[in-house]
Amino acid sequence: MSIIHRDVKSTNILLDDNYTAKIADFGASRLVPLGDDQVTTLVQGTIGYLDPEYFHTGQLTGKSDVYSFGVVLAELLTRKKPLDTKRGFEDRNLATYFLKKKKENQLLEILDDQVVEEATDEQLKAACDLVSRCLNQIGENRPSMKDVAMELETLRKSSKHHPWISRENYIETSSLMKESEEHDLYTAPLVSNSDTFGEYSSSTMGMKEIMLQVQSPR
Repeated sequence: MSIIHRDVKSTNILLDDNYTAKIADFGASRLVPLGDDQVTTLVQGTIGYLDPEYFHTGQLTGKSDVYSFGVVLAELLTRKKPLDTKRGFEDRNLATYFLKKKKENQLLEILDDQVVEEATDEQLKAACDLVSRCLNQIGENRPSMKDVAMELETLRKSSKHHPWISRENYIETSSLMKESEEHDLYTAPLVSNSDTFGEYSSSTMGMKEIMLQVQSPR
């Protein structure tokens, strides 16, 4: 049986003491027999992360989680919220805003300054291309989650000799993050529960001690 989470979002990706990511809150997940491409179900998820194809058809597939994870990646690259009315009606949705800027070759205008400074041009291009494919409106045109993980691993390995992941920098960053945590700077969730769509209300599951703000996504 494969598992479709149905509510992949920043507040459901937790970090342990070693900053290893853990997927949480499987309250809306569905078990799908291997070989089945999709299942028809009541639409559940969080606005801003919800797969538009699933929303309009009720057809849930593994690619629905891929879309939601694409929004998470867009958050990390831009340090912007998945929904923001300050961007105006057409651009309030981060996914469509990201794709629009990429089509107009203006992604550098919305990428976070720290990301641009730390990454190489090749890494930025590869990461942005991956996000765009995850956010494809047509589910079957999105990569599988396995392919996404492999591409991210390739990007991680290509960064081994980059200054910002040196041992000294890692130790310094870890120390700063621990110091910030002691001052209770990690209490704000990335997305409030009021954004939850339909019948499903996601629980924060005691994330006060492990939640990272958008302002410090890495």
